[in-house]
Amino acid sequence: MIDEFAKDTLHARLRRDRTALLWKLDGLSEYDARRPLTATGTNLLGLVKHVASVEARYFGEVFDRPSPEGLPRWQDHDGSDGWATEDESRDQIVAFYRRTWEHADATIEGLALDAPGHVPWWPEFHSHTNLFAVLVHVLGETNRHAGHADILREGVDGRTGMRPEHETRIDEEARAAYRAKIERAARSAPPLTA
Repeated sequence: MIDEFAKDTLHARLRRDRTALLWKLDGLSEYDARRPLTATGTNLLGLVKHVASVEARYFGEVFDRPSPEGLPRWQDHDGSDGWATEDESRDQIVAFYRRTWEHADATIEGLALDAPGHVPWWPEFHSHTNLFAVLVHVLGETNRHAGHADILREGVDGRTGMRPEHETRIDEEARAAYRAKIERAARSAPPLTA
């Protein structure tokens, strides 16, 4: 009974966080969805593409249920899952993510939490695992990247919130005052001593 509760709870949270990540693209121009927003090139559409690839691998290859999507071998990973190329559209990447959800959901629903899996890109002593561990891992990855998307989107146009019903646009004057307050507190911190 607890296994089904745990599986249903984790799966529901994964579904919630997938939707939150996709929502961060809503209303953005093609440029703003794709442009590098950090020194390392992190961008909103790339986060979606990356998380789709993560799910495709973890809920596919790991359980010998290969994704129907054409993925390069994990050994050949070159970072291209972190950004949209000139010939990839937003619609294509979002559709890839949604198809990946379907495949991942079928794996999650079809296997028990203790179903064995093998993650060849993990260290050997951790590579033999189960659905529970993979579900927790992918949920953590999705949360991590949804958090990145929250920060990036706030920087693009000030939009914050986890879902449309929680969306807030912060008053610029109030935001500046709040940020100044935090800056004053930071500057008052004692210097680091050796």
